[in-house]
Amino acid sequence: MIQVQEAAEVKRDIEAPFRVTDLKQWVYCPRILYYHICLPDIRPVTYKMQAGVEAGRDEEGREARRSLRAYGLEEGRREFNLPLVSDRLGLRGVVDMVIWLDDKGEVIPVDYKLSEIAGTHFKMQLVAYGLMLEELFGLTARRGFLYSIPLRKAEEVPLDKRMRDRLVATLDAMHRMLRYEFMPEPTPQRAKCVACEFRRFCNDIF
Repeated sequence: MIQVQEAAEVKRDIEAPFRVTDLKQWVYCPRILYYHICLPDIRPVTYKMQAGVEAGRDEEGREARRSLRAYGLEEGRREFNLPLVSDRLGLRGVVDMVIWLDDKGEVIPVDYKLSEIAGTHFKMQLVAYGLMLEELFGLTARRGFLYSIPLRKAEEVPLDKRMRDRLVATLDAMHRMLRYEFMPEPTPQRAKCVACEFRRFCNDIF
């Protein structure tokens, strides 16, 4: 018999079927998410995945000790590893850090990355966190930050209308894929396929 808490988690997964990391993968290559959904038991945990998790944990400790000047801020209230859920967007996830500017009614999501390049797939993930924070707390998320762990540098990302519209369109495509179970087109950037753990399933691109 499913316990009450387990039943609630199952219901939540149905209402918010995608993780924010799924959004990032879809933007990088739609087929990664497709394979993750259709072949969940064979997906490996790669070195890069594990390294990213461990680096994020280490960075959290350093972040708690430093000021907010890396983000161009004099003061603010920080909160780490905040769980977020949006039934409206069908998303769930855990944002690495949130900076609360209580006096301005502003909330700022921060995402740590083990990368020196702030790619579009990372920015879309940040936009998702911003919209989820707005929905849950009724505050304004007009910007976010991608913090590069190797560079020890924060890059500001405007959460503007263009990025928000792109997020909504991307989520719509993801939900259509889930509903109709069709295989999306692969990324047009074939260089991404070289190190992909699912390349052996894409027999139509080689």
